[in-house]
Amino acid sequence: MSKAYRKISFLLNKHTNFDETAFVSLKAEGSEKGTALISYVAEPFFLRDGESIPNSHTHYLESLEMAQTFRRCGYSVDIISYRNTLFKPRKKYTFFIGARTNFERVARLLNDECIKIAHMDMSHWLFNNSAAINRCLQLQQRRGVTLRSYKLQEENWAVEHADFITVLGNKFTEDTYAYAGKPIYHLPIPSCITFSEPADKDFGSCKRRFLWFGSRGMVHKGLDLVLEAFLDLPDHHLTVCGPVTRDKDLKLAKVFQKELYETPNIHTEGWVNVESPEFAEITGSCIGMIFPSAAEGGGGCVITTMHAGLIPIVSYEASVDVDSRFGVVLRENTVEEIKREVLRISALPDEELKTMSRKSWQVARQRYTREQYSSAFENIILELVKKTSANSRQRLGV
Repeated sequence: MSKAYRKISFLLNKHTNFDETAFVSLKAEGSEKGTALISYVAEPFFLRDGESIPNSHTHYLESLEMAQTFRRCGYSVDIISYRNTLFKPRKKYTFFIGARTNFERVARLLNDECIKIAHMDMSHWLFNNSAAINRCLQLQQRRGVTLRSYKLQEENWAVEHADFITVLGNKFTEDTYAYAGKPIYHLPIPSCITFSEPADKDFGSCKRRFLWFGSRGMVHKGLDLVLEAFLDLPDHHLTVCGPVTRDKDLKLAKVFQKELYETPNIHTEGWVNVESPEFAEITGSCIGMIFPSAAEGGGGCVITTMHAGLIPIVSYEASVDVDSRFGVVLRENTVEEIKREVLRISALPDEELKTMSRKSWQVARQRYTREQYSSAFENIILELVKKTSANSRQRLGV
């Protein structure tokens, strides 16, 4: 049984329509200490009664949890879309937390004493774009074709205009922002869905079956490498879950027509809802998830499959902490390395695979839930309140 997170009850509001200039205000719980401004994903605050939080990306849940946590800490909250380029503050804010897009513009308009937090859900745009272009270059050299990268990100100077930084992901993501010399805080990705422990899984029948699961930007996320690996592994099966036919910028489906649709051991399912029985059936029939991404801010798709008990076989740049007890960190991100690890994992005894699968599920449950995200965010806010209050008293000589 899977568990999807439903609409948070405190967000019952009268709004029914959403556009990029939408504005929502929520009152603090108890006595108000100040007001926080959130510039992130605003769509979830306009859910109608009975609608579920979208499960296509964790940022919907992140934004909701930010607001709930600020309210619980005694702050009223104003929420705008990170794409709202018309917003101008009309009050003083205690906190401002926002995504990279539009951060600099809003930060320049805020009162000086406002605590400004850049919430970075991906690696720094310079690193990301370099990695994205390099993957396209590698594909060009292997296959003689030039594809456009969907994953190129716009320039931004959010970090330069922030007092503090929050990052999703691990030390990989953090290190791409270390140059700025700003305090960095980690937030665990809150998985949109959880699964029961895969205790009844038949590891003997699934040990040669693997999954690639991801969204757009598939060369960036290594699907091309995985397809080429399984083309040479006819006794092992790969299921592909992702919007292959919608990935028009990359034209991936045309270049990899043979691998995706004409290879007996590769099964292309397209985009699959993680709440669906189909997704549960797919994860239940696979042993591992292969994700050799070039750069991520926390690898939410990896974490989703870990919640289903799959063994992660991932790049370091996927930005998910994985060790040999339950997974594999790819060091080379080459076709040959992927083939070696697939063969090695599938050759392990069933009991060892069962142990790794259970450990993967346990780690996901312990680290990557809505509750863990909320707790970590609250601890950050409380620490910053204490730190900035102490600095203010020091400046005043108190």
